[in-house]
Amino acid sequence: MSAPAPAGSPRHTQLSGVCIVGTGSAVPRRTVSNADLEKLMDTSDEWIVQRTGIHERHIRDDEAGETTASMATDSVRLALESAGLAPADLDMIICGTMTPDMPTPSVACIVADRLATGQIAAMDLNAACSGFVYGMNVAHAFLASGQYRCAAVIGADTVTRHCDFSTLGRAEAVLFGDGAGACILRATDDTTKGLIAQAMHSDGGGAKHLFIPSCRGDFYDAAAYDERRIGRIVMNGTAVFKFAVSTFPKLIEQTLEQAGIGPEQVDHYICHQSNARILGAARERFGLPEEKLHVNIASYGNTVGASVPLILDQQARAGRVKPGQKVMFLAFGAGLTWASSLWQM
Repeated sequence: MSAPAPAGSPRHTQLSGVCIVGTGSAVPRRTVSNADLEKLMDTSDEWIVQRTGIHERHIRDDEAGETTASMATDSVRLALESAGLAPADLDMIICGTMTPDMPTPSVACIVADRLATGQIAAMDLNAACSGFVYGMNVAHAFLASGQYRCAAVIGADTVTRHCDFSTLGRAEAVLFGDGAGACILRATDDTTKGLIAQAMHSDGGGAKHLFIPSCRGDFYDAAAYDERRIGRIVMNGTAVFKFAVSTFPKLIEQTLEQAGIGPEQVDHYICHQSNARILGAARERFGLPEEKLHVNIASYGNTVGASVPLILDQQARAGRVKPGQKVMFLAFGAGLTWASSLWQM
């Protein structure tokens, strides 16, 4: 593998390869089990596990200072350490999040300041659960074009603050957890490294199935207005499940077709953790062994934009994701959005 070009080298327009050179992740210290939720709402461990595969999740503690930005910062710091790089080596930060701590400044700007990166490009990207994969594709375009040499891509969300932990909101509250993950992308002279194929899609017509209203006018059905749901996740679980079940395999097929390879030629499928049943169905459809399509939803729940980079960091640190492999990143979520990113590592 060719060594990456120094971060401080002059910008140019010659096409470059792109490598994932480091990963990191961070989750809240507090773990909330299904048994804990039984004390807050009319639900059961059996009901949750059968429908979602989730046993526990991590939920941020405001008093402990756990925020979207704090976990995003920690994940980038760990990713830089694993890459052997310093914050000053970064030229760009992209944070995929739908739960910034405030409307402005962006999470990416806060991370840049806390890491003392200097006056680099920093922006948030909201594609809900697809945000990290969207961010990877966007960052790759900047690095491959030669405009930038080193970027941090983050997926970070504290979505549980939009959950109603009572029987009213149990259908949504049992699903979600908080967390952050990041990877460091760096340009390299080896043009065989980087994106092989990618896809990014949206369907705003399906937004009514999963949204967080801020006022009465945000409800797609006026008759469904409920003041208690303001600022809370409103989800048509059946419609979202059907969307994911139908979209997920089509997204894999589209990406494989674009790359001109078969499913067995991909070494790892790093997928958004929305539901264990959806992931299991994809394994069966494409004949994938468990070690190729990884699942950690049992311990983390659906962490929205953090879902994909959490899996990536775990697999990278376990030595399973290696140079020379093909890795496909996949996500789908509110918006509605769905995206893929197939890499030659």
